[in-house]
Amino acid sequence: MMFDHIADAIKAPAVIRLAPNLYLARFETMKVYSTLVAVKTLLDRGLVRPGDTLLDSSSGIYAYALALACHKFGMKCHIVGSQTVDRTLLVQLQILGATVEQVPALATLKLDQSRRVERVAELLAAHPGTHWMQQYHDDIHYLGYEPVAAHVATMLDVRRLTLVGSVGSGCSTGGLITALRRHDPTVAMIGIQPFGSVTFGSEHVADPGIIIAGIGSSIPFRNVRHELYDAIHWVSFDAGMAGAVALLRDHGIFAGLSSGCTYLVGLDEARRHPDRDILLIAPDTGHRYIDAVFARHSEAIRPDALAPIMIETLDKLALPWSALAWNRRQFGDVRGASFEFPMNEGQEPWRIC
Repeated sequence: MMFDHIADAIKAPAVIRLAPNLYLARFETMKVYSTLVAVKTLLDRGLVRPGDTLLDSSSGIYAYALALACHKFGMKCHIVGSQTVDRTLLVQLQILGATVEQVPALATLKLDQSRRVERVAELLAAHPGTHWMQQYHDDIHYLGYEPVAAHVATMLDVRRLTLVGSVGSGCSTGGLITALRRHDPTVAMIGIQPFGSVTFGSEHVADPGIIIAGIGSSIPFRNVRHELYDAIHWVSFDAGMAGAVALLRDHGIFAGLSSGCTYLVGLDEARRHPDRDILLIAPDTGHRYIDAVFARHSEAIRPDALAPIMIETLDKLALPWSALAWNRRQFGDVRGASFEFPMNEGQEPWRIC
């Protein structure tokens, strides 16, 4: 197939069978498909025009996806980035025409994310013609996963399908499962979180490794719809490293740390439920984890030495791997609390309750 732009060539995943009932949807950069559709939709609705500046905050792969979409559609791109935007990605973004500013490293992820949100607000106030993409809050980012779901439905029997993926901003798992459940409402969704993330209430449990970039958060995201998830697994850095190294060693698939978490959970699900097809989401490659994960491969635990601690309440969360039947509940039904989303001045607050 011939493509007119590289973004179209890399937007769709390759689906790979890992075991009789275990499959992996491997993306080069997962958010490309979603961002292309989001920008095209904004253009079609007349909300932005070619030449306008699109702005957002990112810790990595969304920045690349937005830069590619802007490159394709003739838009300007500005990224407020975290320190996890490495030099390789930074140089690519600059050559693609994006401008990038990285906030200084702060003491905690919460402070880092909050400062990036503040910086976005400052830029919007100074440049009122700039459009904030709001990858964490605008459900326009759900739309790009509908064609991915249609692609999956042509290959796998959705009547026996379980999807496993990291939650992050909520768009990838949320968009895929929403679209797949239009084919069959019984499709199950297992979300993956790091310890220390507020998204599903694990902020009281610290991981001595790291909070895994891109799969959790220290601030609430409106695009996370808790009621879409059947189960949540919390996976530590060391357990995720075990999965990432095993995925490369066992199947030759070089993918990131969140994919390692997904592989670990998927192996367990495939063993427990041989009657179901388990589809794993691998959102990116492993290049930015060379030093932190893959160069330490001799330290990695074998996945078969790990098993989830099955819990019934969030106060029982424990390293290195915990799992809870979420049962498509609202956050407040499990946590008994509400969160308020930080929004721009003049906008109504959004709450999870």
